[in-house]
Amino acid sequence: MIRIRSELPEDVEAIYSLNQEAFEGTAEANLVNNLRTSNAMTLSLVAIKNNEIVGHIAFSPVTIEYDRATVNAVGLAPMAVSPEFQRSGIGSQLVEEGLNRIRTAGHDLVVVLGHPEYYPRFGFVPAKKYGIRWEHDVPEEAFMIKELREGALKEVRGTVKYRPEFNEV
Repeated sequence: MIRIRSELPEDVEAIYSLNQEAFEGTAEANLVNNLRTSNAMTLSLVAIKNNEIVGHIAFSPVTIEYDRATVNAVGLAPMAVSPEFQRSGIGSQLVEEGLNRIRTAGHDLVVVLGHPEYYPRFGFVPAKKYGIRWEHDVPEEAFMIKELREGALKEVRGTVKYRPEFNEV
C-alpha cells in the first residue's frame, strides 16, 4: 500500500537520499534542497511504503515569456522513485496526485522535460505543438506541456524559463 502526502520538515534528509540514489548523483538532490531553501517549491510530495519514503515529486514555478508578456506556469521536476520500487506504479501515483493538487490550487499549465514515452499517459504533449520551447536546446519530443484548464494554451507562445536553481543541474 502506497500513501502519498505532502513533504514534512523531517522528510528532507530522506528526500535528499532518495533523489541521490534514483539519479545516481547529487545534482537533482541538490536542486530539491536549493528550491526548498529559496522557498520556490510550489508542491513537494512523497510516496510512503511501510513507513519509508520510496518516491518524491517536486513542482516549482516557471514562466513562459512571449510578445513582452509573461505567463506563469509550473514545472514538474524532479520526480524520483527508489530503484527497488521503480516500474511499480509509484511514479504514476505521484504524477497524478501532483497534477490534481496543482490543478486544485488554480494553476493552468505544467511543463516537464522527461521521457517522451512516459509523460504522454498523463496528457502531456510536445510543447513545440503550441509554439512553446525551453530556453535550452533539448530534444523536442522530451519537452512537454499539459493544460490543466481547457483553453489555457490558446494564446500562449514563447520560451519557458525555469528558476535559476535549475542552471546547476
